Amino acid sequence: MTPLRDLFLLRRDVTYLNHGSFGACPRSVFEAYQALQLELEREPVDFLGRRFNDLMQRARERLASYVGARADDLVFVPNATTGLNAVARSLRLGPGDEVLATDHEYGALDRTWTFMCEKAGARYVRATVALPIESQDAIVEAIWSRVSPRTRILFLSHVTAPTAIVMPVRELVRRARERGILTVIDGAHAPGQVDVDVEALGADFYSGNCHKWLCAPKGSAFLWVRRDAQRLVEPLVVSWGWRPIKAGSSRFVDEHEWAGTRDVAAYLAVPAAIGFLETHAWSHVRTQCHGLASLARERLNAVTGLAPICPETMFAQMATIALPDGADAEATGERLRAEHHVEAPFWMWNGRPLVRVSAQAYNDEADIERFVSALAQLLGLG
Repeated sequence: MTPLRDLFLLRRDVTYLNHGSFGACPRSVFEAYQALQLELEREPVDFLGRRFNDLMQRARERLASYVGARADDLVFVPNATTGLNAVARSLRLGPGDEVLATDHEYGALDRTWTFMCEKAGARYVRATVALPIESQDAIVEAIWSRVSPRTRILFLSHVTAPTAIVMPVRELVRRARERGILTVIDGAHAPGQVDVDVEALGADFYSGNCHKWLCAPKGSAFLWVRRDAQRLVEPLVVSWGWRPIKAGSSRFVDEHEWAGTRDVAAYLAVPAAIGFLETHAWSHVRTQCHGLASLARERLNAVTGLAPICPETMFAQMATIALPDGADAEATGERLRAEHHVEAPFWMWNGRPLVRVSAQAYNDEADIERFVSALAQLLGLG
């Protein structure tokens, strides 16, 4: 068992290979989070009325340094979906305009853009990036071939949810900027799993989760907006930050940071999560976890006889693996959890049954072997 396993709160009787869905918070980070909640409850007026701005500023500065940003260019949000909704609801689309994405996007955001396009009479275009993928150049060309004179927004995942592909976002952002196309990046699975430098990436809008691979508490994420695009983003909640009284502050931060009374402890615990990763040499942990994800893919593909969906260089700590045609993805996942106490997500994607394996610091080779053995038995291949 990995020595870091004891630092997490996960149940010992479940083999947890689904960090990608909701994350898992280390014990020390969770304790820091609870201490902040207790501090708030002991003196709510002092905490929220007097100290709020300074506390949030320090937390934003720590996070901004980690993701390559300036503190006044990002704000905390409950999750990446909320941050991306703020962007989607702010950008003005007209009849015939197009929002270009791929068929690998997260379903909630597919719905967000479909909703906004239907309201505006615009089109949501999903470029097909077929499996297996041979190279990042192939992804770039598949997406760019769907750009048209009506493309106004390019929406992409940094790391895709259903297929776990690390997308070539920098090259696509570069091309889009040359064409005057706004770029919106879903970084839900990126911070903590892959290197993130939002300034260097060059997108207009980027929203990432802290509660997944950064191991912060649930309800912590951020929205970063390029400074010259901040005027385009309206707050989802209009509150005291709109037309603020205080001079010299960031309009973007003021409008989005205070949305009424709420528990902000998850945001304030993000520095503790970053500190946890730094203390435990996370670049080394990430390398080990990539090896575990690769092992899971190799072993399961050997059982099924199916080919990998992409080169090994195109995923990080998550690997999505194809299952035999005809496999009942949902039922298989439920049986894996109920009969073998192994947690991993299964779904149908473009008519293909898939399973995604997440490897985190608390996993080891025994977890992978248990997963492959149990799944082979359920599929009748063991």
